Amino acid sequence: MKILIVGAGGHGQVVVDILLAQRAAGDAVDVVGYVDDDAALHGEERLGIRVVGPITAIARIEHDAIVVAVGDNVRRAHLHDRLGNLPQRFAVARHPTAVVGCASRVGRGVILNTACTIDHHARIGDFVHVAPGVHLGGDVSVGAGSLIGIGAVVLPGVSIGSRAVVGAGAVVTRDVPDCATVVGVPASRIGSPVAGAR
Repeated sequence: MKILIVGAGGHGQVVVDILLAQRAAGDAVDVVGYVDDDAALHGEERLGIRVVGPITAIARIEHDAIVVAVGDNVRRAHLHDRLGNLPQRFAVARHPTAVVGCASRVGRGVILNTACTIDHHARIGDFVHVAPGVHLGGDVSVGAGSLIGIGAVVLPGVSIGSRAVVGAGAVVTRDVPDCATVVGVPASRIGSPVAGAR
């Protein structure tokens, strides 16, 4: 499968690294290149893969599927919607060492980052970012568009609302409402939520 990466930043390179590991493990994947709207990147190589043009060039580049590799949840969701209106197939980049707990469900455009753990029966909504080193216990629910910060721990059975933010290193022991930000050990809410804001 020929895969085109949308976004040539740090997360795009992480996705390429994952796809190269998949290929080394025997998966039939080939990274065609990156597309990125930053014209200064065009022609550059990152991890041996060339930035071949802007996002609008996708239709002219031979490929079988794309991965939207943008770390920002809102921008990633916007690009998914925009590109989903074209006849595009979305690929999944999954490192050969990745393990997701049994009976867990992962939504569209989710980032499960380096060394995070997702235990059994987890429900991860669309366009969530689970940062490196996060540990989600069994039966955890994470609403769409949320960010779980580096090294955070969410105890079993806890629900995180949509568009919520869990700060780095937090230990979440109770449910978190939509649009809330929680930090600390145990995690507690800070600030006032702004409807729909991040």
